[in-house]
Amino acid sequence: MSVISQVFSNMYQDSVSLMQISAKISKQPGIEQASVVMGTQTNLAQLADAGLGQDIKAGPNDLIIAVKGVEAACKEAMALARELLSSKPQESATDGVFAPTLVSLDMALERHPQINLALISVPGDYAAAEAIKALQLDMNVMLFSDNVSLVLEKQIKTLAREKNRLVMGPDCGTAIINGMPLGFANVVTRGTVGVVGASGTGVQEVTCRVDHLGAGISQALGTGGHDLHEEIGGISMLYGLEMLANDPQTKVIVLISKPPARAVAERILEQASTCGKPVVVNFLGAQPADITHERVFAATTLAEAADMAVALLNGKPSVTKLGEIINPEQCHALPATRTDIRGVFAGGTFCFESQLICQQQGFSAASNTPVSGNKKLADLWRSSGHTLIDMGDDDFTRGKPHPMIDPTLRNQRIAAEISDAHTAVLLFDLVLGYGAAAEPAAELLEILAQHPRKNCPLLVAHVCGTEADPQQRSRQIQALRNAGVLVAECNAQAALWASQIARIQADKKEAK
Repeated sequence: MSVISQVFSNMYQDSVSLMQISAKISKQPGIEQASVVMGTQTNLAQLADAGLGQDIKAGPNDLIIAVKGVEAACKEAMALARELLSSKPQESATDGVFAPTLVSLDMALERHPQINLALISVPGDYAAAEAIKALQLDMNVMLFSDNVSLVLEKQIKTLAREKNRLVMGPDCGTAIINGMPLGFANVVTRGTVGVVGASGTGVQEVTCRVDHLGAGISQALGTGGHDLHEEIGGISMLYGLEMLANDPQTKVIVLISKPPARAVAERILEQASTCGKPVVVNFLGAQPADITHERVFAATTLAEAADMAVALLNGKPSVTKLGEIINPEQCHALPATRTDIRGVFAGGTFCFESQLICQQQGFSAASNTPVSGNKKLADLWRSSGHTLIDMGDDDFTRGKPHPMIDPTLRNQRIAAEISDAHTAVLLFDLVLGYGAAAEPAAELLEILAQHPRKNCPLLVAHVCGTEADPQQRSRQIQALRNAGVLVAECNAQAALWASQIARIQADKKEAK
């Protein structure tokens, strides 16, 4: 087994591009592991821990390619990586997207003075400084970078508020601005529903479902996952809410977050009730009575948030039917020993929401990202009892592409759960859109084909995406259904189905 690495001095690439290149070369025959990263101290340590290079000399502005595998395959993978790195997008004078030939924000503004948004994706140690530079140039900021401290986040967002500018992030992975998907986002119809979310996949679920219902999105603004922390105070959500309230194209507003600090929630709900437009709020796990105010409507699931927004837009009552349609006969072939719910997710918020729904149905689960009342999984690599895993969490993505870009590690975990004799139902998501894998169902179906359906657990999936996405939602759904997968209309419905299967199996075991 050989290890080959190469350092490219002063060659910056954003993290999404690097993850995509890593994913492509990792799939080459004869390659055991590959990583394409910037030379930060954290990345150098992770490469060393992974056995991809103990003595690599590189700085934070240098790019590193490291591969492990058969020697000839490593050389071919290295050549492919260099080819991918040298591929440059063509500059267009009409689509508003420019080739990355500029080396500073000042140069970008000098050449294109109409620019008012900077998307920053540099290592966390440098992201705050770049965000402050952009704000000083009167630009709004989407801060894709993570690993920015709460102290620096507060400093950035306080400056943004003083300058009447929006900061999305740090760790903001999803936004749709004037119809342009940014980060991990989907192709949705333009319309009059505005969204502000502290969760990337939460924003994706709501915007896609609004699209499914025949309505459209005016703007979808991300805040980053820490914005509603007490120390930050919801600065970005409050400003995003204000922007949408003043936007004539936006008629209904949706706010999405995991449970915020109580004082922050009260501040947001107070502003929402006086903004002059109906606001749907989904603080995942919160009691509806704690959210409902005048002109503020509480949704208990992501799907319901979208349904309520479209109903308000159309002046009709909102009805969300998750549908308890699991036929007990579908569980007939399952041995009584198969009792556990196993969930393997690419979307962190989908894992969070599924835990809540399973818990409400009487099934507490272990997780690497447990909700209140659930327990922390003792061994990340081995499930025990009911277990719902967020494969997009840092525990699994250090030095590796996110599972939405490269589902290899996620698919391996799915195979392990199918093989576990205790698994009654396997719950998983497929997230489509820009930045996501081109054919997310394809590799998974290869794995499923290796497991005979007889006595295997039932498979329940949820596909987050639209027909206009590059992967085409209906095509992915049909491929899964052809393989015997039960495909739900939304994440909440999938979690409810999984709970029903687990209940049937629990009753079966008790009857024996």
